[in-house]
Amino acid sequence: MSRQAAAHLMNRHSHRQPVAPPVAFLGDLALERARVHEFCGPARRRLALKLAGAVSGPVFWIRPAWEAAHLNPEAMVPLADPTRFVFLNPKRAEDLLWTMEEILRAGLVPLVVADLPAPPGLTAVRRLHLAAETGAAEGRVAPLGLLLGPGAGGAPGVETRWSLTPEHGGGKDERWGLERLRARMQPEKRWILTGAGMTPVQDG
Repeated sequence: MSRQAAAHLMNRHSHRQPVAPPVAFLGDLALERARVHEFCGPARRRLALKLAGAVSGPVFWIRPAWEAAHLNPEAMVPLADPTRFVFLNPKRAEDLLWTMEEILRAGLVPLVVADLPAPPGLTAVRRLHLAAETGAAEGRVAPLGLLLGPGAGGAPGVETRWSLTPEHGGGKDERWGLERLRARMQPEKRWILTGAGMTPVQDG
């Protein structure tokens, strides 16, 4: 093997080495930094706020300008400080992922969320992974990219995919069903969460 080929293999391998400790957002459940993950399900935004509360520093939240619904700052408080959020509202669909890619590549923000109207394609997800890796290598922090997908999600190539569904029933206590739908190194699994803070109480 030539010296150039060996160096190329080492460089490719180094991209997948842990660049910073994973973000633990629900008990011992954690997400790898410098990668892109997906949350889906009816309560995906709530799960994203829970993740935001587990990181330090600003959170950039990207959403389409044509969407009428906005996050309620008062409802955000139990999960994450709303003053840490910067909301970006691109007017064109193609600018949603472009904006996320540029922020990840800068490596200045620990968490970048893109609330999408439809899942992106594989090429777009790969570009986001590369941007996050570049940000981790050249920026100040190892950023974590999060896609919020409608329905059951389905963005190809994401590091992990999680779904959160309310299961409150007729009781007064909040109850949630969390599912890990995809992970490169872990099996599919389900948990029951309770309370406003979504504390894991048991495996589903």
